[in-house]
Amino acid sequence: MQDPGARNDHPAFDIHALVFDVFGTLVDWRTSVAREVTRLLGPGVDALAFADAWRAEYQPSMEAVRSGALPFSKLDVLHRLNLDRVLDRLGLGSSVDETTRVELNLAWHRLDAWPDVAEGLARLRTRYRVAPCSNGNVALMVDLARRNGLVWDAILGAEFARDYKPKPVVYLSAADAFACAPGAVMMVAAHSSDLAAAARAGLRTAFVGRPDEHGPGCGEAAASVPVDVSVGSLMELAEVLGCGETAGGA
Repeated sequence: MQDPGARNDHPAFDIHALVFDVFGTLVDWRTSVAREVTRLLGPGVDALAFADAWRAEYQPSMEAVRSGALPFSKLDVLHRLNLDRVLDRLGLGSSVDETTRVELNLAWHRLDAWPDVAEGLARLRTRYRVAPCSNGNVALMVDLARRNGLVWDAILGAEFARDYKPKPVVYLSAADAFACAPGAVMMVAAHSSDLAAAARAGLRTAFVGRPDEHGPGCGEAAASVPVDVSVGSLMELAEVLGCGETAGGA
């Protein structure tokens, strides 16, 4: 689904590294969190609604850090604060003990990747250095990688930059970690706002459609901002960027 409006005059763009948004772009946070909610809180809780309510606290909690109202805190810490708020708001605060809360907060470490991700990332890595550029903390990113068989050359993003996207330092620190100028790095994401911020910081951009991220037909199927590449999967991105098959590929 290469977008005819995307700026892809040369397939390699003279880039040397790819950095990736993770939640929604690489992993299906919504149904994965809902699965864990059902496992730990039981079938009487609307698990998808719970996942949506928890995710809705994501940006406001990070904004407290971005604005300076809260010192930098890892996403695991913010997720736990948000979890407690949601439990209280839904009237579940008194019925969920500390052990269950700790285990439920680890739901974000057990998210499942979209089907194209492991193979697509492996193909992209045959030509480019790759790393997450996520708001997730390092331990969270490591656990997701191990769960889903993802191989990174580094783990970058918010904890490395000590701030949260879309602050420019998050994108620029990722480029600097690879000793690259911003224009030699491509940000890959399923969210137009993330890509717009990366482009303002000087990075190249690739949009990956995830139309079901927030439920069937409730994600971004097409970018709403100018991007360099627009694709429907990481496998398609590998084709556009001229990446060969992996050693075990067909």
